[in-house]
Amino acid sequence: MQFDWDSWNRDHIARHDVSTDEAEFAFLNGPVDLEYQDSHTDVHRYLQIGETSRGRILVILSTVRGSVVRIISAWDAPKGHKDFYMQEKARLS
Repeated sequence: MQFDWDSWNRDHIARHDVSTDEAEFAFLNGPVDLEYQDSHTDVHRYLQIGETSRGRILVILSTVRGSVVRIISAWDAPKGHKDFYMQEKARLS
């Protein structure tokens, strides 16, 4: 899997104090799906909650085209989302 980073999305997640490594790890680390948006084009958006290697829980907004992932944004999950994530992870274990 390949990630598509440019100055726009790097700067955008940096405003949320998230690094590209954190966002990529959380995306690849079995995230929990929150929402899928089908735009009736080849661009589909995914909203997920994932966990970084250090246990930080992030909300991740991304698009996927083939094997290329573009993370649009990532930010710290609010408490309700964190609770949901932990419940889902426990349920799936």
